Amino acid sequence: MKENKETKISYWAAHLTTIVSVTMVLMIVGLIALVSIFAHRETERIREQIEISVIMTDSISDGEASALAGYIKQQPYTLNVEVIGKKAAMDNWTRDTGVDLESLFGVNPLSPEICFTLKADYTEQSQIDKIAAGLSGRPGVEDVAVPDASMVSAMNDNIRGLTYVLGGVALVMIIISFVLINNTVRLTIYSRRFTIHTMQLVGATRNFVRRPFVLNNMLSGLLAGVFASLLLAGALALSPYIGIQNFEEYVSWPLLGATCLALIVCGVLICGVAACLATSHYLRKGYDELFK
Repeated sequence: MKENKETKISYWAAHLTTIVSVTMVLMIVGLIALVSIFAHRETERIREQIEISVIMTDSISDGEASALAGYIKQQPYTLNVEVIGKKAAMDNWTRDTGVDLESLFGVNPLSPEICFTLKADYTEQSQIDKIAAGLSGRPGVEDVAVPDASMVSAMNDNIRGLTYVLGGVALVMIIISFVLINNTVRLTIYSRRFTIHTMQLVGATRNFVRRPFVLNNMLSGLLAGVFASLLLAGALALSPYIGIQNFEEYVSWPLLGATCLALIVCGVLICGVAACLATSHYLRKGYDELFK
């Protein structure tokens, strides 16, 4: 009776160890996922700061410039559009240089200008050149000013390199997490290897023996996923108080919910698969092999 009680205590202690270990691993994976999401949103924000200026001819009116701005706004590559009329262009010039060209020449020599930013998917240099070429042929357009090609290429190369690094880190973490969870579950099954052998001796089928171990470890994975999700949600909620500002602008609560759901599913699947493999391993062993 005492031995049976000690066995049960050892069994539940092993499950508690599994839950704690898997929770820590899943939380680390969740943090990597959130950092990757944050980095992706930040790179999109940087890309979307690329601005193209369409400089109009002197003869074009503000109304015609507004019509062209409406055309640009309807294009799939456009994020935001701003029309700078002749008067606004003169006010900006006077403010920046201190020279009143209208008083100097008697007329306003500046022409309307349209400034617009691009969506992140259209910021490759080849796409920018194609957009500029398409607008250059529009009536009333004198020139299209685009960012320096070397600057755009360097920015895209840096962003691409960062994406590869984060992707590599995420892949390594997933592999490590699977190995750690698998080893933790194996240790839990190892403590019950003689029970598995005894069940076989009394005629239990392999599926009958395997089922409770798989279900119990899937439950452990579920609990670990829930605990890891709660810790992540708490970390996100406390981020403004520990010096991490505006994190919630990049990782919204719905997105966090999807990440937490993915962690729970991963915890259940990995623990279930690991338990199935570990149980099958001991089901194939003879009595003498259980002591090794």
